[in-house]
Amino acid sequence: MPKGSPELTASRREEIINACEKLYKTMSFKEITLKEISVETSFSRPSIYNYFRTKEEIFLALMQREYELWAAQMDKLAEENAAMGAEDFADAMATSLKNHEQLLKLLAMNHYDMEEHSRPERLTEFKIAYGASLDAVRKCLKKFFPEVDTEKFIFVFFPFLFGVYPYSVATQKQLDAMRDAQIGFKMHNIYDIVYTCVMQLIGGKS
Repeated sequence: MPKGSPELTASRREEIINACEKLYKTMSFKEITLKEISVETSFSRPSIYNYFRTKEEIFLALMQREYELWAAQMDKLAEENAAMGAEDFADAMATSLKNHEQLLKLLAMNHYDMEEHSRPERLTEFKIAYGASLDAVRKCLKKFFPEVDTEKFIFVFFPFLFGVYPYSVATQKQLDAMRDAQIGFKMHNIYDIVYTCVMQLIGGKS
């Protein structure tokens, strides 16, 4: 662990994570290296090893941050609303995930690699954030829809999130291939996919 105040350590970690996030908007997971990430920071590549051992740990930290932010939104939803109908809740869930496209992209692309090539302590930190998102959704369901089987919702909804990004975002190459293969496939946006799933799981009409 690098020497310095906890605030400095946290600031350096955030700078590295932000650099990774910036690159991930225009580059693929495979293309991004620690060298590329260091160029986007204010310190050298060797310094990154004081905070992260692999690029997978950096990506995992990015996904952890996304889960933390999303969980906070779900907690706020439960705290600020005495009750919610199916349509309003589905709208809130769909909007929140539309605003966390980065999370959905990470889930779809390289989740296994990130976990497999991260130290146990980093993976545990990530799992805590993931668990918090589960608890936040549970809190909403138990408050707004006590008649819904909460664990069944969790069992279906969270694995479903792994497939949202590929069904809502495609490159021109992928679209051309589907056209040439004569697949009658229509792309849908993140909001519509999530909204429909939530409505079906809580028994509303989609």
